Amino acid sequence: MIGIVLGSGLGPLADVLCIEKKVSFTDAGLPPSTVPGHDGHFYFGTLGGTQVILMKGRVHLYEGHSAREVTQGVRWLIENGCTRLILTNAAGTLNPHFHPGSWMMLSDHLNLTGTSPLVGADFIDLTCAYDAALREQFRRAAAELAIMLHEGVYAGLRGPQYETPAEIRMLHGMGADAVGMSTVLETIQARALGIPVVGFSCLTNWAAGITPEALDHHDVLKVGTQSAEQMIRLLTHCIGKI
Repeated sequence: MIGIVLGSGLGPLADVLCIEKKVSFTDAGLPPSTVPGHDGHFYFGTLGGTQVILMKGRVHLYEGHSAREVTQGVRWLIENGCTRLILTNAAGTLNPHFHPGSWMMLSDHLNLTGTSPLVGADFIDLTCAYDAALREQFRRAAAELAIMLHEGVYAGLRGPQYETPAEIRMLHGMGADAVGMSTVLETIQARALGIPVVGFSCLTNWAAGITPEALDHHDVLKVGTQSAEQMIRLLTHCIGKI
C-alpha cells in the first residue's frame, strides 16, 4: 500500500481517489491541522487500481508542535500498512530555471528546522533519502506524459514567516533549489522506519527578493490548486508501477 501526503493547495488530488473511508487527524491521534488548505483527514481508497492512504494536509512545527507530533502522520500511515511514501508540498523556487507553476522532484534536502523526530534514537544513514528507483519511475512517467518535472534540493525551514531576501541568497549558496516548511522531518521519520520515499514540490512562487511581489499564502494555495492536475496525471499513470 502507498501513502501519499498532500501539501498546501494540493487537495484536488483527493478528488480522483475512489474513497472507501476517511479518518480525522484527531481520531488517528494527531493534532488537528489549523492551516488553510490542509483538510486534516486520512482517506483510504484506490488510485489507478492501487490501494492508497491519502493524508490530506499535515501538521507543522510552526503551529507549535514538536518534531514527533509533526511526524505522527507518517508513523500512522506505516502502522496502517503503507510500504512506500509519496510526499508533496508547496514551495518557493530559488532556481531561475524552475518557474512557478511547475513541479520539482526532490533529489535531496537540507534540514534547517533545527530539530529531528529521531532525538534520543539511533543514527540513520540519509545518503539516499529519496529513493532512486522511485525517482526513475516518475522521471520516465513524466517524460511519457510530456510533463515538465524538475529535480533539485529542497530546503526545509521552521516558519511560519517567509524567508528574507538575504536568507534566500544564503540558501541558494547552500545549493537549495526550493524552500518550504515541511517534508524533511517526514522523510527522516520514514527512512528511519525503512520506508522508501519520493518527494515533490509544487513550485508556487518565486522566493523572497527574486521579484518585487510580496509573498502571500492565498497565492500559494491558488497556484497549488491550478498545478494539481499535472500531479494527478503523473500519479495516476505511475502509481501502479511502483
